[in-house]
Amino acid sequence: MIKKAVFLTSNSDYTKCPPPDKPEFAFIGRSNVGKSSLINMLTNHKGLAKTSQKPGKTQLINHFHIDDKWYIVDLPGYGFAVASKAMKATWEKMIRNYLTKRENLAAIFVLIDSRLEPQKIDLEFITWCGENGIPFVLVFTKADKKGIEKSTANARVFLDKAIEIFGEEPQYFITSAEKKEGREELSAFIEVEVREYLESKK
Repeated sequence: MIKKAVFLTSNSDYTKCPPPDKPEFAFIGRSNVGKSSLINMLTNHKGLAKTSQKPGKTQLINHFHIDDKWYIVDLPGYGFAVASKAMKATWEKMIRNYLTKRENLAAIFVLIDSRLEPQKIDLEFITWCGENGIPFVLVFTKADKKGIEKSTANARVFLDKAIEIFGEEPQYFITSAEKKEGREELSAFIEVEVREYLESKK
């Protein structure tokens, strides 16, 4: 479990991010998917990532230093309808550059709202990740809102769509920030990935 989590820096340019000397795990998803709440739940730090009822709050690449060993990166959400075209284009370029050029990126957690049927924008995003060789893990959020049974059923439909795209089932977790569901599983996954990443650099 995470013992220490500290906000480090915000940037709009991946080249100005902290030195790529530690593994990092980025979190991204559609606006209002519960990204900040999930990060706060995972780190057990209520005010670490800024939550808001207003979608599009995160507008920069935000780095958090975790246990002095690795980074959590909070990325802007995609599909924010109210943003101007120019702003969307700026965000997309920033995110695209970060994801394709950040050399110490161990994995990206793509957050999916478990209350919803598969959304085209989410399927397009994971397809893009696959085409660009970006390792991603699906994290279904808000499992408490409609009950675990409905959430699991929606997740299954999304996973079946993903299998159609990739020919295999992606790694995934079902979570609830409200009830801290999935925290232990996510933490264990990251712990293994951090250990393997550090071993590979020796």
